[in-house]
Amino acid sequence: SLSQLKSTQSQLVQSEKMASLGELTAGIAHEIQNPLNFVNNFSEVSIELLQEMKTELDKGNAEDAKDIATDVIQNLDKITYHGKRADSIVKGMLQHSRSSTGQKELTDINALCDEYLRLAYHGIRAKDSGFNVTLETDFDNTVGQVLIQPQEIGRVVLNLINNALYAVGDKKKLHKEGYIPTVKVATKRKENEFLISVEDNGGGIPDTIKEKIFQPFFTTKPTGQGTGLGLSLSYDIVKAHKGELKVESQEGIGTSFTITLPMNQ
Repeated sequence: SLSQLKSTQSQLVQSEKMASLGELTAGIAHEIQNPLNFVNNFSEVSIELLQEMKTELDKGNAEDAKDIATDVIQNLDKITYHGKRADSIVKGMLQHSRSSTGQKELTDINALCDEYLRLAYHGIRAKDSGFNVTLETDFDNTVGQVLIQPQEIGRVVLNLINNALYAVGDKKKLHKEGYIPTVKVATKRKENEFLISVEDNGGGIPDTIKEKIFQPFFTTKPTGQGTGLGLSLSYDIVKAHKGELKVESQEGIGTSFTITLPMNQ
């Protein structure tokens, strides 16, 4: 019976991770399309330039051919740049989807937060093109690189951002005059620890359920839209990193989640 329970728990955790990956997919598709468009466009232009260069060489116009070669080199530099951008997006997706090795890596926490903020936003935009939200960032450059399990902390950050986007989207449906849905992600270093905060001006969390939100299977989302495991798993991941995950919320005004983690240990 205990073995079955552990097996079921493991399957549920994996299911939540895959659900999280599913939310990323649309955002990744949108993000990766941009560099691929650049690669295709610059490749086509380079083919035309090389054909022109052959013509100039046939005419004996070496100087004109050199000028064209310079343009081709610049295009190839751009192709390399955007190819690497697409590669980094794919690597990020693979890192997110793989099982955690338990190994900590030096990670640029500001880059991680920025990447997941954009991917989460584009993921929702891919499903709902009419969804608009003001995204704000306030990154402390003194945080630098920190020793964490990037795929695990990435899951936490992604979950908090997705929840924030969901909250402001829900409030927007009420059509309150002058309401500007806003999600802010910030980092801050404090002596031997650093903070990651995800803040929204959504509907807030009622006091009656605030202490339940980290419980497994507790969700305020409609049936089929949430497993109720996201915050529970996030809480466990942060605890495993010897950190804290706290929430502050005012009903009708908004919510702020703060992750506090020790610096490199």
